[in-house]
Order: sequence, then structure tokens, then C-alpha cells
Amino acid sequence: MNTTATRLPFLDGLRTAAFALLIPYHVGMYYVSWDWHVKSPAASGTLEPFMLLTAPWRLGLLFLIAGAACQGLMARRGAWGAVKDRSLRLLLPLLFGMAVIVTPQAYFEVLTKVPAQLPGNGGYLDFWWAYLHGGRYCRGSDCMSVPTWNHLWFLPYLWLYALLGVGLAALLRGRVPAPRLPGWSWLLLPALPLALARALVFPHHPSTHDLVHDLYNHLQYGGLFALGWASRTPLAAGLWPAALRWRWLALAGALGGWALLVAYFARYADVTPLPSVLAAQRLLWACMSWWSMLAACGWAQRAFTVESPRLRAASAAVFCFYVLHQTVIVLLTQALKPLGLPWGLEALALIALTFAVCAAGYRLLRRVPGLALLVGIQRTPRSAGPSAGRVMGQLTTMSVTASASSPASAASSTASSERSSRAAAPGFQVTSTSRHSGL
Repeated sequence: MNTTATRLPFLDGLRTAAFALLIPYHVGMYYVSWDWHVKSPAASGTLEPFMLLTAPWRLGLLFLIAGAACQGLMARRGAWGAVKDRSLRLLLPLLFGMAVIVTPQAYFEVLTKVPAQLPGNGGYLDFWWAYLHGGRYCRGSDCMSVPTWNHLWFLPYLWLYALLGVGLAALLRGRVPAPRLPGWSWLLLPALPLALARALVFPHHPSTHDLVHDLYNHLQYGGLFALGWASRTPLAAGLWPAALRWRWLALAGALGGWALLVAYFARYADVTPLPSVLAAQRLLWACMSWWSMLAACGWAQRAFTVESPRLRAASAAVFCFYVLHQTVIVLLTQALKPLGLPWGLEALALIALTFAVCAAGYRLLRRVPGLALLVGIQRTPRSAGPSAGRVMGQLTTMSVTASASSPASAASSTASSERSSRAAAPGFQVTSTSRHSGL
């Protein structure tokens, strides 16, 4: 397959924006009624409608971008080179993160929920030693198994999908025919498998993030990864031009879907919906997810039209921010709690301080070669120019296949639980190697 390096600078901006959403979202998890590792005394349902604005699609968008990036990596470095690169870039930060970065999250979760189960004298070092040796901490039937990968679950999933993508692409070798689809079909067709998974699989196999027993997430995230991969081949080359052309309609559909979801969860907060209403909600969830992703892909092409040093710098830092951010949030919540700030002011402080601490950590750690790699920072040669196809953390700056025209030029011619109560709202994502949903 021919892969000339026609660059798409908007994908760096899109990826950076998608990862930037993680910080305010996880700060929000501290204040909503959904279960999370630590909870604010002021937790309520106030922010939940705003959390629903991104909960259905923010992670799916990351997998879509990652699929496109991994295809570009294989095109440049071959199958074995792509496997080696993904294993190095994803598995080392995962192992280091589980052993070092994530541990404070687990410690404060146990400390704030079941402090009597802390080992030794209840100090962090005693807990860390016990954590590395494995175990379970339970509050009733709700248990957390350690070591855990918590928010780093994205890395093993992406590694698995990358290996499967490389293997499948090597077997097919471009022999899949390119379908002829009308442009409007991109508004509906990708939503269909998401809807089927939500309606038929999710009720029986809810989200777990334990990699092995997580059929629903594999169907939705694996499918989006595959779509992103195919978007850089003739098989799905129409995705990017369609996203640019239909961005207004996709945005309107996404906002309308969000409003209906908010109304649904308000109406059925304490009432069990009829099966037909529940089925309609699941269909709406899937459509809103896809329309949001399509709108994001389209508007990114308008917002990020050229490369810039600032965008490249931000793109290089996002993986490190991802690795660090949730532990930073948990630590800051405990540091700010004694101040007794109003929750709104405290939330804004948490967001600002998390960005600042992650930025300081990135600037410091990138100067230490061994540690840089362990937190997802790739040190590139000074001679690498702006147009070099550099791998940044788990994703790459990208080029498209010669058979796919530029989107701009073409245009110019998903609480994982779905209960109706606020305590188990659908935006929550389980973040453990087990079925743990927070003690």
C-alpha cells in the first residue's frame, strides 16, 4: 500500500484536546454521586448533566485516533517495527504506572473507605509493600484487587488492539475492496455496531476494564480502533472528508442527544423505565457517541489547519499528562480538603493545579532518559524536523495514504452501569484490573 506523507496536523490538535478532557472529567468524578476512588464531602448530582456531555464518547475518540496512528506507524516501520514500538511505548509505562504511579490512588481509596484494612501501622510504605504483593480490599461485596492499573487500563487495551491490527493488516495486505458509500452514510453506519453492542451486549456484559472479561468495551473500543485504522486506507478513506462536511449536523445531533439523555436520567432517577424506553435510550447513547466523535473530527480540521511549535509541544506532552494526572488529582484532593473551600472554587483549583503539576512533572522527567520512557515521554533527536513522523507517547503524528484525498480538499469539491439511579449513572468507568467499581 502506498503511503505518501500527506500530513494531517489537525489530528495532533484533536488528540491533545481529547486527552485534555481527562483532567476536568476526573476532577468532576470527585464531586458527583457516582462511585470513584475518593469522594468530596460535597458530592452531589449537580455536575452530572455536564459529565454526560463527554462520558459517552471521550474514550472512544481516543481509540479512533489511536487506530489511525497505529496504521501510520506500521506503514512507516513495518509489522515487526510497529509491534516493538507499541510494546516499548505502552507496556513499560503500564508496568511502572501500576507499581509506582497508581499506588497512591489505591492507598487513599482504602484510607477513606475502609481504613481498618490498611496493613501495618496504616502508613503509605506499609500499604505499598502489601500492594506490590497482591491482595484484596473489600467494603461489603465491593472489592478492589491489587496491584491495579486504574486509569491506565487504556494502555493494555491499546497494545492488544495494535497487535491485532498489525497481524490482520499483514494477513490481508490491502486485499480488502474499497466500498462506495455516500457521504451521508458516515452519519449513521458507524453508529450501528455501537448501538447493537449497547443494546445487546452491555446489559449482560457491563464494562469492567479488566481486559479479559470486558466484551462490551472490546466491541465498542476495538471497533473504533479498527475504524481509525481503516480511515488511513481505501476501506474507510471517506471518514475525514465526511467529518468535515457534516460537522454541523453531527454537532446538532450530539447536542440534541445529550439533552435527551439528561432528560432521561432526570425522569428515571427513581423510576424503572419501560423496556421500550430503555432500548430507545441505549440507541440514543450510541448515536450521540458517534455524532460527538464525528463532530470532533470535523471541527478539529477547522481549528487546527497548520502545524505549530506549540501544538507539537502539547502533543508530545499528552501521554505523560495522561499517566500522571489521576494520581495528581487524588493527592491534591486530600491536600485541599482541610482548607474547606467551596466546592466550585476547589474544583477550579484542582483543575488548574493538576495541569500545573503535570506540566512541571513533564518538564522535569523529560530530562531523565530512563524515567522519561517510563512515564511515556519519547525523547526525539534534536535534528528531527517539524515534519518528521515522530511517535509521541502511544500515538503518532500522522500521514494519510496516497489513495485518500485530503479532507479539506475533498470538502471543497462511549458509570458503565446503566441503572436509573444517580448513584450508578452511566458515565462512570470502572478502573481496575478486576470488576472493582470503587470500594
